[in-house]
Amino acid sequence: MAAEGEMNSNGDLGEPSAMEAAEVSTLPPPEMSDENGCTDSATEASAQPETAFFSAPPDTEDEGSDLPADFERLWNAAHDNPRDFTSWTDLLQYCEQEGHIGASQRALMEFLARFPLCYGYWKKFADLERRAGNNDKAAEVCVQGLQSIPLSVDLWIHYINLLLGTLDMNLPESPKHIRSVFEDAVVAAGLDFHSNRLWDLYFEWEKEQGDLRNATAVLDRVLKVPTQHYNTHYEKFKVHLNNSDPKETLSLEEYEEVRAFCRESQKVERAEQAKEKGEERPPGEEEPATPEGTDSEELMQRMREQVLVRREKIYQENENEVRKRWNFEDTIKRPYFHVKPLDQTQLRGWHAYLDWEVAQLKKDTQDHNKDSNKTDADVKEDPEVTAQPQREMEETKVFCDDHRVRFLFERCLIACALYEEFWTRYIQYLETCSVDEVRAVYKRACDIHLPSTPNIHMQRATFEERHGDLAEARRVLEALDKNMPGLAVVRLRRAALERRAGQLEQSEALLQEAVTQSKEKPTLHAFYSIKLARLFLKLGRNPSRARRVLQEALEISPDNDKLHLNLLEVELSAETWSSAEAVQQCVTRALEAPLTPHTKILLSQRGLQFVEEYSNSIQSVLSVYEAHQKLIKELGGTKREAESGDEGREKLSKGDGGSANGASEQVPPTDPQVPITMPPPPPMSIDAGAQSGGYGGYSSWYQQPQYSSYGYQNTWNYNQGYYPPS
Repeated sequence: MAAEGEMNSNGDLGEPSAMEAAEVSTLPPPEMSDENGCTDSATEASAQPETAFFSAPPDTEDEGSDLPADFERLWNAAHDNPRDFTSWTDLLQYCEQEGHIGASQRALMEFLARFPLCYGYWKKFADLERRAGNNDKAAEVCVQGLQSIPLSVDLWIHYINLLLGTLDMNLPESPKHIRSVFEDAVVAAGLDFHSNRLWDLYFEWEKEQGDLRNATAVLDRVLKVPTQHYNTHYEKFKVHLNNSDPKETLSLEEYEEVRAFCRESQKVERAEQAKEKGEERPPGEEEPATPEGTDSEELMQRMREQVLVRREKIYQENENEVRKRWNFEDTIKRPYFHVKPLDQTQLRGWHAYLDWEVAQLKKDTQDHNKDSNKTDADVKEDPEVTAQPQREMEETKVFCDDHRVRFLFERCLIACALYEEFWTRYIQYLETCSVDEVRAVYKRACDIHLPSTPNIHMQRATFEERHGDLAEARRVLEALDKNMPGLAVVRLRRAALERRAGQLEQSEALLQEAVTQSKEKPTLHAFYSIKLARLFLKLGRNPSRARRVLQEALEISPDNDKLHLNLLEVELSAETWSSAEAVQQCVTRALEAPLTPHTKILLSQRGLQFVEEYSNSIQSVLSVYEAHQKLIKELGGTKREAESGDEGREKLSKGDGGSANGASEQVPPTDPQVPITMPPPPPMSIDAGAQSGGYGGYSSWYQQPQYSSYGYQNTWNYNQGYYPPS
């Protein structure tokens, strides 16, 4: 709780409420690692949210020319890093200290466009307009704020108090307007566990208007809502009922029903008492009648007792619901928005609370379906069902349906607005309900709260593509690519979208542009070049263009082993009769490049394998083999250098006792459907063949799965976050 006189993150001063914020602290923007293909830091300044909150700009013409001295400096500092909460609060505090209305209006509008969940600053904005004599503008500010954060009990109360202080209550439309605002408030925020003050204000206002039935209706509604001070509402109901005539307090329907029941029970009770005393009335003489339109004090007391009996059932049911939620609510120490990170206890608490509420909904739905499937015979055989009237059952049923689950998600997304995982979870919940609702949640998350979190933007693009809106999917990815330049995953996602849409030329153009723009960054340039070459080779069926792309990339990055490996793949995929010389040239280029010994040996082995499989001359095979053996001796002196990196391969060539003939102990597959990919071992030992320079030594690497991991390994993990987690 903030100390009195201390400003919290929502802009309130000295209001001793549990909703107060703690110290102002800045949450650093999420960093993108190299695993996501980002070589530059995210550009926050380019992520501009929508700022058109108001229908018209504030009236700042008179004061716009003489802004405070340090305003421009603080304004520029905030705009240079628009997600820096502290820079904005420094600007707002300075404007408030200077007492400059125009500067404050301008700063508040920009701030609230980026941090619309700070209800305290909406209150400050409304108070600023009211002090300036703009009551209509103050009300408009409150309305705009409530559109951004409709669950804010504090902002609703502030708006209602503003109306109570500015409207002429002598006009007949004023009470109607305030009552409609109260209704909007309890519908929007009345399910909040801390909504007691709002319900109490509504009840007291109805009492002041002299409409006791409406006041009773308000209490009846809150008695069914699990709130922190649920018991005080019940006590208020008792006091309210005992201090008023039931005819003025209860609805006409309930009054007649309860009155008839109490009069009948009163008559039966008196008849039993008379029978016990042995008294009988003379024939034709009835019990003294009560004057028409009046109730005796005894009857009214009986009616109050009967009403409380009915409400007691509702109260007990609601108390049970409060007890279920109390531990979850107790873990939520910060139910308001703040840029300061939440601790893990609160994050786990939100997840557990959501899990429980969703499970409750499923349970209630199953129970409802079971009750709906009961036959008339089942109902007759069930004494509990027949004993309790249907209307009474409905009254004791505490409100718990899909609306409560959604309400809890919305509460969670106030405190956890900067956590992508909760937005994703809410979207997954809504996807079975409505596409439009999911689209609206994506818009709030991406445009306002998470402008620099790429995964949720890409999920949004996938969602739009999946539902057929390719134009919107393109727009989302283009905006993300512009706001976060250098993020390879976004450019690849754009190229993939165009490819799936049948726009292969556009896909090529996007990758070609990325290759051109990344020439100053060799690693990223090689990454894009490989992607473009593969597109030419696999989809364009144009190995010459793929070869040209990789060769140009090698001029910039001759030491990039992935470029050499992929160029070799291109040469190996060509026609056999025309690729032999190109393969050898590719291997020769790699051996002359500044590559690691392991990579050179791997490429040499691959060239040897190609000659072995496709050459028509044994002399060419032996020639390449001898060159390969010479390379091994030069780079490592042993065969182990060529075979390092895979412990499984050593086990294939050597048995437990260290013998080179251990490979013969490997059991070939017995399933006729599984081809034998490894030939039987040679009759002589591998090492002996190698020492004699014979061709048999070639089996030592051919038998082993050297190329199970051949090809370019994507260190960027660009598929990460393609779909929301299940």
